[in-house]
Amino acid sequence: MSFTRLSSAFSVSPQISEADVGRAARDGFRLVIDCRPDDEEPGQPNFRDVAEWAAKHGLAAKHVPVTPSNIDDASVADFAGALATAGGPALGYCKSGRRASALWALSQAMPLGAEAVLAAAKEAGVDLEPWKTRIIARGGAPAGDRGPGSYDVVIVGGGSGGVAAAASLLKRRPSLSIAIVEPAELHYYQPGFTLVGAGVFEPEVTKRPMASVIPDKAVWIKKSVAEFAPDFDEVVLDDGSRLRYRALIASPGIKLDWDAIPGLVETLGRNGVTSNYRADLAPYTHYLAQTLRGGRALFTQPPIPIKCAGAPQKAMYLSCDAWRRAGALSNIEVEFHNAGAALFGVPAYVPALMEYVKRYGIDLRFESRLVAVDGPAKIATFEEKDANGAVVRVQRDFAMMHAVPPQRAPDFVAKSPLAGETGFIAVDPESLRHTRYGNVFALGDAIATTNAKTAAAARKQAPVVAINVLSVLDGEAPHVGYDGYGSCPLTVERGKIVLAEFGYGGRLLPSFPKWLIDGTRPSRAAWFLKERLLPPIYWRAMLKGQEWLCAPHMIERREQPAE
Repeated sequence: MSFTRLSSAFSVSPQISEADVGRAARDGFRLVIDCRPDDEEPGQPNFRDVAEWAAKHGLAAKHVPVTPSNIDDASVADFAGALATAGGPALGYCKSGRRASALWALSQAMPLGAEAVLAAAKEAGVDLEPWKTRIIARGGAPAGDRGPGSYDVVIVGGGSGGVAAAASLLKRRPSLSIAIVEPAELHYYQPGFTLVGAGVFEPEVTKRPMASVIPDKAVWIKKSVAEFAPDFDEVVLDDGSRLRYRALIASPGIKLDWDAIPGLVETLGRNGVTSNYRADLAPYTHYLAQTLRGGRALFTQPPIPIKCAGAPQKAMYLSCDAWRRAGALSNIEVEFHNAGAALFGVPAYVPALMEYVKRYGIDLRFESRLVAVDGPAKIATFEEKDANGAVVRVQRDFAMMHAVPPQRAPDFVAKSPLAGETGFIAVDPESLRHTRYGNVFALGDAIATTNAKTAAAARKQAPVVAINVLSVLDGEAPHVGYDGYGSCPLTVERGKIVLAEFGYGGRLLPSFPKWLIDGTRPSRAAWFLKERLLPPIYWRAMLKGQEWLCAPHMIERREQPAE
């Protein structure tokens, strides 16, 4: 049986046999998609048979049964979802191959463009005339002739991930039409908030007008997203208007759920309650560190996932260092209430941190979660476990508290088809492609991956997403990967940092030779990097498409199908 190639990632065939499945495996296919209903005609191998053959030869198998007269949108979406799981070239089949070809064309009309899909089918000798109108409707007008609501790429989020991905895309292909959906007027360099809280940076250096960071060739749409509609390749905005895309990049960030802790919102910025997780509150952190001379100081950390899991500790260490320098540390009881069970998630960095915990006399309280605050009375309530493992409530009075709120996926993300079980966007952790929608990618704090949620992670993710989006737009499979890199410069004292750099599974991923910066030990070189070098690298390189020390790795590619 001959296989007809429609793209490097997909071929079609009439009804296949077990011998054909074996040949498909040898030719490098990774997935077989059966597009026939079972028992369509006598003697036809049913899907169960084909799935057994596929498993025998190391292939995956999916069933998307349709009839020639009933290829509906739900089936097209199912087919697109099957393709998104392929992990390599896919082979679709039906009685003649025509239905499989139609499903491919309809599912790829938006990401590849109607013209490209129809041209590929024509070159392969496949007749798609009955579905041509639908293909054109899904694929939109030819490039350069699209309406104002249709783009090659729509990016949701104008934070570090979204802007960096846009810049990386336009660096590689300036002709792309790109829209960035972002309602905020200001763009913040959030890693700088820690140093504002320490009095090292002025607040003004951490923010710039959003218009100044949006790439010149991208369209800034100053609205909020109401919902994702990936089955229709659309994003719905808060005014009801819709944007169509060939590819979507979602980078909407994470929601800081201040309201989840009763009493916290009402007392933030007064009564000694602060947080470096808000730009306007970081100066208050510095004020408290400079003026507190006795009493109890509480520092809290909520359950993961959280943005920059080291930030709660950074505020604590820098405050302790300020009190030490002022001769007040011995008069202050410092408690670190961490909802987790360890000081830091990567064991290699814990010894250096513990040296500072002992130096500052910090009382570590693990599995202790902030659940309420009475600001005027200066009492914080925590849930902890007693000796028998039962959850109990404990109240602690304070003179100062640095509070970090629970964090979760934005509401419009959590309720969308893009969300996984946790509410965050479900992506392949290597390619950053959505697990169901082949023309959807995501990066930054909103993705359901195990990497640290830091700006450094977004810096490494942006080129991966950009390169893989271009591959999908060109009808190819994603071919570069993200290794889970994240960086957390732990500011243990003014002038010294423990530079934690690690990837998936806690694997250490240092950017510099050990003789220059040993990330497991505090160093002045790492402080110089954070204070002097990283801000200009962020503004002038990362957000401009420069990708120093960001080269993604190649995803293992298998042999392509024979022509």
